[in-house]
Amino acid sequence: MVTDIYDVVIVGAGPIGLATAIGLRQRGIANILVIDQTRAFRQVGQVLDLLPNGLKSLRYLDSHAYEAVKNAAFGLFNSQPSTPAQNTPKPSPKWVYKNFQGETIREISLSFDDWFQEYGEGRVSIAWYNLQTALRQQLPPDIVKINHRCINVVDEPDNNCVRIDCVSDTTVEANPYAHWENSKPENLDKTSEESFTNKSFRARLVVAADGINSTIRRVLYQNSPYTDFAKPEYSGYAAISCREIANIPAEVEAEIETKFLQKSPVTTICQYESSRNESGEMQSTRMMLFRSRATGQFGYLIHSALPLAVLENQSGNSLKELALQVFENAGFPDVLKQLVCLSPPENIEHRPYYIHRAMIADAESTPIQPTWSFDRVVLVGDAAHGMPPFMAQGANQGLEDALAVVTLIAKIAKENNWHNKQVITAAFQKYEQLRRPLMAYVQKATLNPPYTSSEDWQEYSQHLYGRNFEQA
Repeated sequence: MVTDIYDVVIVGAGPIGLATAIGLRQRGIANILVIDQTRAFRQVGQVLDLLPNGLKSLRYLDSHAYEAVKNAAFGLFNSQPSTPAQNTPKPSPKWVYKNFQGETIREISLSFDDWFQEYGEGRVSIAWYNLQTALRQQLPPDIVKINHRCINVVDEPDNNCVRIDCVSDTTVEANPYAHWENSKPENLDKTSEESFTNKSFRARLVVAADGINSTIRRVLYQNSPYTDFAKPEYSGYAAISCREIANIPAEVEAEIETKFLQKSPVTTICQYESSRNESGEMQSTRMMLFRSRATGQFGYLIHSALPLAVLENQSGNSLKELALQVFENAGFPDVLKQLVCLSPPENIEHRPYYIHRAMIADAESTPIQPTWSFDRVVLVGDAAHGMPPFMAQGANQGLEDALAVVTLIAKIAKENNWHNKQVITAAFQKYEQLRRPLMAYVQKATLNPPYTSSEDWQEYSQHLYGRNFEQA
C-alpha cells in the first residue's frame, strides 16, 4: 500500500505552475509539490505584459502574490499607481501604433492607473524571471524541487493516484519551441537542488504547467486519437529581432526618432490595412521599434508570415537579408530598411512561433478537440493552448487557467472527493468548458489582431478585460 502521496503535484515551476501552487495553498491545500527540470533558477526569458485579466486572476488566486508581482514590476515601462501626494502626475507613457507614413493609428497607455480606471485593474510589464522569482518567494522552499525532469506519467488506479517518473542528469534537452536559448547560465540560484538519477512521485492530481513543449502532453496524447496534436505546430509566423544597433548616422536616427518613435518607449509600425490570407489570418509584416533602456540604442522586433523552411540554418547576415526582403515585399519605408542594414550580425536572432490550437477541425470539418485532461491529469497554460505572443495573452490566459483549476480542485478537496474519479473527471471537463471558448477567441485575435478598426479593438478589449471575475 502506497502511503506517500501528494494531493497535487504541479509539473513546471514557471509563473503558471507557481501561481497554481500559491492558489492551492491559499485555499488550505498544503500537501503539494512543484517540480521542474531546470537545474538552477536563472535570468532567462523576455519581458511580458500582465494585463487586467491576468492581474485579476492573480489577485483572486492570492492577494499577497498579486502585491508582490506588482511591486516587482514597477519601473519597467510602467507608470506606478498615483498617490494622493502626487498633485501633478506625469504624462502616461504610451505604446504607439503607426503606419508607414508615421501617422498614429492608435495609442495604448502603459499607465497602471489608466487601465485600472477603464477595466477595474491595471497593467504592468515585468521580466519573466522577475515574475517567476516574485511568485516563487511566496512558497516554502521545500515545495519547489528543481532538477526533476518529468519523463512519464502513469495512472495507478489501485492507489487512487498518478505516478510521475523523473530523471536528473547533466544534459540540457534542446527545446525548439522555447522563447530563449538554453545557453549555459552564469548566475545560478541553486536552491533545493538534489543529486539523484531517478525518482518518482505520486499524487491524487497532476497539473501539467510544463510549457508548449510539454512532456506530459506528449505522453498523454501518444497512442490516443490525439497523437497528431502531441507536439505544437508551426503557427506560420516568426520573429526576426536585433537587440541594439550602435553607430547609427545622425540623420537616420533623427528621422526614425521624429517620424516613428518620438517619446514613446515602444512603437509598432504596420500597414494600416492588413492583407488577409484565405483563412482570414493576418499576413502583414509588423515592426516593434524601441530604445534599449540600458544604452539608449535602437532595437527592433519584426513579426512576419514566413515558411518555416526559409528560417532553417539562418543567422547573422543571412537573417539580415531575409529581414530586408520581408521589408521590401511589405513596402516598408527606406529609413527602416537602413536601420536593418546597420544591424550588427551578432545581434540578430530569429524565433519561429508555435501553437496548440484551441479549436481544430479535420478534413471533413468535424470538430476534433484534443482534451486538456486525462483522468487525474490536467493541462494548463501553454501546455494546453500555447500560441504566438502578438497580443500578450500567453501568461495572462495561463493565470486564468490557474484560477479555474485551483477553484475546481479546492471544491474537490472541500468535499473530500480525492478518490472519486468521476467527480475529478467532471471537474476538469468543467474547466475545459469554461476556458476553451475564450481561448479560441483569443487565439483568433492573436493570429488576426484587430489593428485596423477602433471598434474591433474596443470590442476585443472589453470582452477580455471587462469581465466580472468574481461572478465567473
